[in-house]
Amino acid sequence: MSFKVAFIGAGSIGFTRGLLRDLLSVPEFKDIQVAFTDINQHNLDMVTELCQRDIVENGLNIKIQASTDRREALKDAKYVLCTIRVGGLEAFATDVDIPLKYGVDQCVGDTLCAGGIMYGQRGISEMLRICGDIRDVASPDVLLLNYANPMAMLTWACNTYGGVRTIGLCHGVQHGHRQIADVYGLKKEEVDIICAGINHQTWYIQARHQGKDLTQGLLEAFENHPEYARTEKVRIDMLRRFGYYSTESNGHLSEYVPWYRKRASEIQDWIDLGSWINGETGGYLRVCTEGRNWFETDFPNWMKDKAMVYTAEKRSEEHGSYIIEGLETGRVYRGHFNLVNNGVISNLPNDAIIEAPGYVDGNGISMPHVGDLPLGPAAVCNVSISVQRLAVEAAVHGDDKLLRQAFMMDPLVGAVCNPKEIWQMVDEMLVAQEKWLPQYGTAIEEAKNRLAAGNLIPTRDYEGAARLKVKTVEEMKQDREAANKNAGEADKGKDRAAVSS
Repeated sequence: MSFKVAFIGAGSIGFTRGLLRDLLSVPEFKDIQVAFTDINQHNLDMVTELCQRDIVENGLNIKIQASTDRREALKDAKYVLCTIRVGGLEAFATDVDIPLKYGVDQCVGDTLCAGGIMYGQRGISEMLRICGDIRDVASPDVLLLNYANPMAMLTWACNTYGGVRTIGLCHGVQHGHRQIADVYGLKKEEVDIICAGINHQTWYIQARHQGKDLTQGLLEAFENHPEYARTEKVRIDMLRRFGYYSTESNGHLSEYVPWYRKRASEIQDWIDLGSWINGETGGYLRVCTEGRNWFETDFPNWMKDKAMVYTAEKRSEEHGSYIIEGLETGRVYRGHFNLVNNGVISNLPNDAIIEAPGYVDGNGISMPHVGDLPLGPAAVCNVSISVQRLAVEAAVHGDDKLLRQAFMMDPLVGAVCNPKEIWQMVDEMLVAQEKWLPQYGTAIEEAKNRLAAGNLIPTRDYEGAARLKVKTVEEMKQDREAANKNAGEADKGKDRAAVSS
């Protein structure tokens, strides 16, 4: 069995390497073609060298085609896996730091809120160019598997405006599934779930063990758990008030809704600094910065470590390889996928990108009808969908009025800022990210003029309620295992410092 798989943004060491292991753990895929492309030649070279070593150590005869020419890598590809981060850490820093001047304190800033909206503006512009290349040179029946955030916005743009069949993939459902099993003292495979909503705001509307409903006792189980009662305070409070557990981590979820990060004095009440993902201010930016610095320094040692083992036991829970396996071999796979709604969840808009259960086999991808979400969770999702729709249309058309309206409608931005502050914040972010926003040329010039004219609303030099210092390489050397794990997990779309050509 032979077909071509292309990785865009392949300079992401942990993510690319892990996805490749998953794919090559399928026995029938020992002769597939693999292409890597990235705009950063240095990162591409390192990742290719490491992955090629893994391939050889596993006894396979696959030669990775690596190129900074995206169209060359995409030529004849049947499957495309995308992990880009447009603007890299430079742009990411402005996603976090500029909103802080206005009191908007984000943990991640890659899905919703001020950072997620601007991340979407950069990403959508580039994803539409990627879609153009895919239409031109890839296989006619190509499938784009998008891992890049903001997941819903990018997947929405690709399906609606890119002309490429696109599925968004995330691992939040799997992680929360494991937590639900854990609070009951069960194994993940012993608990059957139905999870539905939108990416990063998907709700476990059903959880069963041997036919017994587990949702009714879930709040008490989480409140009594020795770890989660401390690390998942926002998620537990949302469960308390809306009746259902949500997929995303404490830090992520806290910035998607208006209630937990709007007052600096209260943020510490809702987070835990044991891990960045529990709510640290700018936590993901910190670990991504540390991960980049560590990998650059420690790469020679990575080559000395043991190769990844391509076996079923070592395969991760990421959906991508299982989808490809199902389509190519006919084996049935059940997962949770991000696709255009089209009535799957009946009380969310048809044009929205929803996350819901799906099945894959040789006949394709099928999404069963879920029906209505409970009214409370549906209301939370619908607010976010309105922000996503505005942000997608703004990015596609370069319409800064729609962009500003997206900021206005964002739950946390709206809770913290008044309209004049939002307008000025958007001006600052447009100007700071000019080189990644070609669609906003006129709007950026107008923003520059307003900022230069003076009479600006005062802002503050604010580090956030819970910001930690970036570790130096020397500090990370004290625990190389932890540093390696961080570099592997925090680098999706690692350092996309400029847009691809």
